[in-house]
This record gives sequence, structure tokens and C-alpha cells, in this order.
Amino acid sequence: MKRFLGVMESFEQKITVILDSPEQQIRVTNKGIDLCNRVLTELKDLIEKEDLESVEEEIHFFKEVKPSIMSYLIYFTEVRSCEIRKPKAGVNFQVRFFEKEIKKVNKFFYRNIDFSHYMELGHNYLDHQLFTRNYQNNFPFTPLVNYYQFPEFSTSHDMLWSKIKAMHRFLHYIRKCLGELRPGRSFISPERKHPVLFWTSSKTALTELIYALYSDGALNHGAADLNTITTSFEDFFNVKLDNVYKTYSEIKARKGSKTKFLEELMLNLQQKMSKEDSL
Repeated sequence: MKRFLGVMESFEQKITVILDSPEQQIRVTNKGIDLCNRVLTELKDLIEKEDLESVEEEIHFFKEVKPSIMSYLIYFTEVRSCEIRKPKAGVNFQVRFFEKEIKKVNKFFYRNIDFSHYMELGHNYLDHQLFTRNYQNNFPFTPLVNYYQFPEFSTSHDMLWSKIKAMHRFLHYIRKCLGELRPGRSFISPERKHPVLFWTSSKTALTELIYALYSDGALNHGAADLNTITTSFEDFFNVKLDNVYKTYSEIKARKGSKTKFLEELMLNLQQKMSKEDSL
């Protein structure tokens, strides 16, 4: 899968710039859609020139690589649709509009509850049917997503998995819009609120932690992408991470230990346990 790494790293950097852009939302979505289409075409061309070498590589590509880009294409398409259709005036009208959008998303998840449950629990026993092209006509869950597809560049469920990932991100967009319409009003249940916490270590250390959790698939059973994790950490710890990809590159270029913060965490915890055991 090394041949896709350069494409993916470039995409992650460019998508971050687009998401952080202060431009009008509709322009942001147009740029995002254009980028996703170009990168998907590039990946498709790579597959056509040199096909995937094994079943394991095929599963990885259609379960991890393609959905990470396709999910953004679906997300930007949904956001653009919202921006075009939402009422132009009247806070109450706009709030009701977004509340209806939440209901639509909930219905989508309910209709695809079996597959969503399979993916978010981290199962893989059906991956050879869901994420290889040989099983497109023989799958246990009925996909309800029919975006444009190419037989050589699609499996029975990679598009559905992409939309599930996109809808999680789309819900975050809706909650943000509702928060802007009704400042000070919480759109999350009281028991989910957390006290104000500030990240007081370095931003590089936080980036190291984020990448560790992302690479381990420790959040949402591996369904959370890097941008979602980063945004969540920024919200929770009241910190702004400027460019996690640049910071990550700097971490990889370190001389000596590349996981300094994680090793310090482990050492400090072990020392604490040893100290408590000796009491």
C-alpha cells in the first residue's frame, strides 16, 4: 500500500487547509468536492495501472483508503445541499430546518443499523464479502447508498461505509450550526457536558497522542478519522492545533526517540504504580 501513501498524505494536508479556511461555507464545500474528485480519480487511475496485489490489500484499500476520501466527498455534498436549501432568514425557521436534518441522519443510521454495528464494533469476519470486488453480488447487508460507482473501483459496501463516516462528520456540522443560531444553548444532553480543561503540555505532545490513538483505532472502533479526532481534542482541551500533519512530519524526523511524550507517559505511570505498590 506504499504507492498510496503519498497521495493520502497530500490529501490530508490539503483537506485540512480547506476545512480551516475562513471563506464562505459554500465556497469551502466546492473546493472540498473538487479536491475529493481529483484524488479519487488519481486513486482509480493507480488501480487501473497496477491492480491490488492480494485480498488483504484489496480489503485495506476499500475499507480504509478509499472511504477516507469518499466520506469527505459525501460530507461536502451534504453540507453544500444544506447551505443551498436552508432558510435565508428567521432563526426559528433555520433551527427547525437543521432539526429535520438530524432526523434524516438518524433514519439513515437506523436503516443501516446492522452494517453500522458490524463496522463500529471493529468486526472483520465478513470483510472478504463486503470489501472485495468479487463479492459485489453476494453480500449479507443491503446497501442503501448509490453514488456513482465503477465496477473495478467499488465493492458492495465501501460506499455505504463512506457515508456512515460522512454522516458522523455531518452531525458535527449540524450541531455547530445550531450552536451558532442559539448561542449559549446546549444541544447536547447535560450529562455529556464536561468541565473546562486546558491542555498545558506542548501542542507537539498532543499531536503525538492524537496520532497514537488514531493509528491504534482506539476511538469509535477505528471509525474516527484524524480530522475528527483533532477537532474533538481541540474542543475538549480548549486548544488550537495549527497543522498536525506538519507537526507529525517533524515528530517523524526527530533524532533518537520519536515518541518522546508517549514514553514519558508510560514511564510516569509505571513509577506511580511502583511507588503505590511499595507503600
